[in-house]
Amino acid sequence: MLIPFSRKNCFQLLYNLKVPAAGFKNTVKGALILQSISNDVYQNLAVEDWIHDHMTLDNKPVLFFWRNSPSVVIGRHQNPWQECNLNLMREEGVKLARRRSGGGTVYHDMGNINLTFFTTKKKYDRMENLKLLVRALNAIQPQLDVQPTKRFDLLLDGQFKISGTASKIGRMTAYHHCTLLCSTDGTLLSSLLKSPYQGIRSNATASIPSSVRNLLEKDPTLTCEVLINAIAVEYAAYHQTDNHIILINPKDETQFPGINSKAKELQTWEWIYGKTPKFSVNTSFNVSHGQSHLEIKVFLDIKNGRIEICNIEAPDHWLPLEIRDKLNSSFIGSKFCPAEVTMLTNILHRTCAEDGELQSKWNILCEKIKGIM
Repeated sequence: MLIPFSRKNCFQLLYNLKVPAAGFKNTVKGALILQSISNDVYQNLAVEDWIHDHMTLDNKPVLFFWRNSPSVVIGRHQNPWQECNLNLMREEGVKLARRRSGGGTVYHDMGNINLTFFTTKKKYDRMENLKLLVRALNAIQPQLDVQPTKRFDLLLDGQFKISGTASKIGRMTAYHHCTLLCSTDGTLLSSLLKSPYQGIRSNATASIPSSVRNLLEKDPTLTCEVLINAIAVEYAAYHQTDNHIILINPKDETQFPGINSKAKELQTWEWIYGKTPKFSVNTSFNVSHGQSHLEIKVFLDIKNGRIEICNIEAPDHWLPLEIRDKLNSSFIGSKFCPAEVTMLTNILHRTCAEDGELQSKWNILCEKIKGIM
């Protein structure tokens, strides 16, 4: 059962905060079930941060349901260039987000359900959460063969991944979140989670590719709404509480003081790209030169998302050493992103406004370099 979000039934009457906030009282005993009315990935991730940072969860666990418009979400210690097709994401208007938990990269759309289980650190138990999901699925479709794995995934028919897991463990609180594939766009998922970039060397956490399948393909009655309600009922029964789902608005500062600043931080370039562990790119490409092709080699070191070392090697007769050095030094300190390369190209053009041939070569190089970003 859904309950609209209001002052009467939400956090003023539910939980103690770890920070002072007028009007918040602790009158509810037992677990709480929330569902976001937003489909914005940054707002929903901000809810996770807010609950983790501000709510006291002693004997009061929380289950949070949320769904997003098309988004790719990478783990805290991952490299987006290594994990996904950023160019295709820009073309398709798919958002990129970096969460605060570890784990691998996932694709979200409205056909995927995200679930976050909040508990105290002491009561954190991923396997118990997954077993709860299995019970909920079997309650509505007893013939479903769904099993948790040692990696804390859920497998359908022993081979298809329908849920992946990640978690964050704080000093006193913890959360375990997972996906549940209902009717996700499988074509877009496989296309976006396949990096086209070559020559990347990194110690960042790498995702493990898996065969996936939607639950709706197995049984057309297993819609997102049906699944959410079934999980809520099972969660409430397990915790001996009411199975009411409270709808929340992640943008409401009166209910979640400071939450919009959290969402804003999650959208910054410095967080999404700048938190990427240090990596290098060592690649090459060919350019046309008369009837033949010349090989151009590119070596880059990237730290905090910015180019720390740049070495572009090209034959002297095609691009003089002095010009190459100028190009290399121009890239140092810049963001490793296409927009920054375009800006640098325009600046370089102004330094050789009358040399059309040199401008043409710079354009070729910069377009090739943008192709690895």
